[in-house]
Amino acid sequence: MTGATARRRGRPPRTEAADTRDRILTAAREEFAERGYDKTSVRGIAKAADVDSALVHHYFGTKEQVFEAAIEVAFAPALNAPETVADGPLEGVGERLTRFIFGVWENPTTRKPLLAIVRSAVNNETAAAVFRRLVATQLLRRIAAQLDLPDAELRAELAAAQLVGCAMLRYVIKVEPLASADLEQIVARVAPVVQGHLTAP
Repeated sequence: MTGATARRRGRPPRTEAADTRDRILTAAREEFAERGYDKTSVRGIAKAADVDSALVHHYFGTKEQVFEAAIEVAFAPALNAPETVADGPLEGVGERLTRFIFGVWENPTTRKPLLAIVRSAVNNETAAAVFRRLVATQLLRRIAAQLDLPDAELRAELAAAQLVGCAMLRYVIKVEPLASADLEQIVARVAPVVQGHLTAP
């Protein structure tokens, strides 16, 4: 057994800890993206990250906790949406939020992990619960807090439902003509609906 292999089977020194943790998260995102939640295992993640499975448990715990950590990193770009809501007058919030969310989906770098999250959440209740918790606490409640209007949480959820539904049809299911429609045309049609959800009486 080589020294490198021996080190991988135990806890790495502190100087290597951050790199090891990042490597596990990267492997986890790729495994979940390729195999989905059900078919991904801690052992498979460890093998892909070239570490012992005990290290995966050490850093993250259960498979559910690994999934949550992995998707939180992948979902991070979308978590700036509340700042997008606050960054300008309320009458333009629908267009700002619509452009922001579709911008995240249009970017190939952020689209791939989002696809993995959505596919896992659709097919597995445990993954769906993790996704719901993340969306509710990190995104929707923060958007609602920026609105300062009656029924703010319901408004934020309806706006999110509109945007997530469109994203599912365009990027996941790829229903035509929505899948290949010009983005500006989509924004022009969807933004007023999102605006209505967020600010209409």
